[in-house]
Amino acid sequence: MQTAPAHILVEKKPTYAQWRLLVLLIISVFINYIDRSNLSVSATNIQKELGLNADNLGTLHFAFFLSYGFCLIAAGWLIDRFDVHWVFGLGFLWWSLATAATGAVSTFGVLMVLRVLLGMGESVAYPAYSKIISSDFAESQRGLANGLIDAGSKMGPALGTFIGGMIVLNYGWRSLFVILGLGALVWLPFWYMCMPKSHATVSKKIDPKLVPTVFELLSKKSVWGTFFGLFAINYAWYFMLSWFPFYLEKERHFSKEKMATMGALPFLMTAIASTFGGWLSDRLIRGGATPTLVRKSFIIFGLLMTTLLLPAGMAQNDDVSMGLFLLACFAFGFTTSNHWAVTQTIAGPTASGKWTGLQNAFGNLLGGLAPFITGKIVEATGSFHYAFVAVAVMVTFGALSFAFIVGRVEPMKWRDQNV
Repeated sequence: MQTAPAHILVEKKPTYAQWRLLVLLIISVFINYIDRSNLSVSATNIQKELGLNADNLGTLHFAFFLSYGFCLIAAGWLIDRFDVHWVFGLGFLWWSLATAATGAVSTFGVLMVLRVLLGMGESVAYPAYSKIISSDFAESQRGLANGLIDAGSKMGPALGTFIGGMIVLNYGWRSLFVILGLGALVWLPFWYMCMPKSHATVSKKIDPKLVPTVFELLSKKSVWGTFFGLFAINYAWYFMLSWFPFYLEKERHFSKEKMATMGALPFLMTAIASTFGGWLSDRLIRGGATPTLVRKSFIIFGLLMTTLLLPAGMAQNDDVSMGLFLLACFAFGFTTSNHWAVTQTIAGPTASGKWTGLQNAFGNLLGGLAPFITGKIVEATGSFHYAFVAVAVMVTFGALSFAFIVGRVEPMKWRDQNV
């Protein structure tokens, strides 16, 4: 089996070139998640201007995740067949333009179309991240690399909630989408200048005939374990991403200013924990602990502790509630910094793009139901209580999936390969 250059795989600490690439990926995922969360930040304003209800908002969120989930399958195929860096750059341009165009909508139908286009563009991101990390970072580097990318995905909603709330308050919701969409295009020239230019990249060197088929992937127990696990992780994450600012305003009766501040804190805590969890897991593995023990323990602990979202939603006192939200989200960061490293290690560079695309499609098509189901629950009951119950059930299911369905975290032997 062909692998990444040996000097990359044996490095204990990332090189300068790796750090430069990683920084650009972190910035890109930061922008990616700001663009995903801007609808939630401006939801009450859009709801008022366009005459929408909670059910309509849930449908808009679900439209994004539906297109995102289905397009992930194609994204994984594209990334395994073409230069991952160019595919990613074009996807970034696509989703940025879709964000900017949202600032001009005047009807529910057009808004839904643009959410679908946003999902299509953003579908290239995680298969690309997984391909790059599995190819260019060693096992003992992947926890930190994944942790920092995940921290970027959490800092996006954190700062997006705070800064976005202030922009909406002072300049209106349309300005938020235009500023974010057009401003993000500054990233593209830096990506073009810094991305690896050599045609001898890992994605080009691997013989397509050695890439396992979809049917071969789906025959593996661990593949399904990661599918179910990501479904549970995404259900919790997309619930928070899509509904938490709205929840604070509608059920906790926070002002827009207070929502912008307090609503950012849980995402910030997840970002801190994700970075720390990624660093600590790598350190333990370099110290001799097995990836199986470290990665799976961090994931299972994080998911089980995330059930604290339920008592956080039930607490009458706002301070107690926010404290529990922060604790739950801190624990969640230990999961999110390690679960992609499991897939990247088991799949290897040969299968990481396709596996990630399929896993992300499954996890997002089902996990993306969280915003839709939550909208139905809130519209029917006038409360978020049963929405929090659903999240607690899902993360427990995810912990069981990683514990009992995902096997050992080590490279899998694919057909016609000598591992």
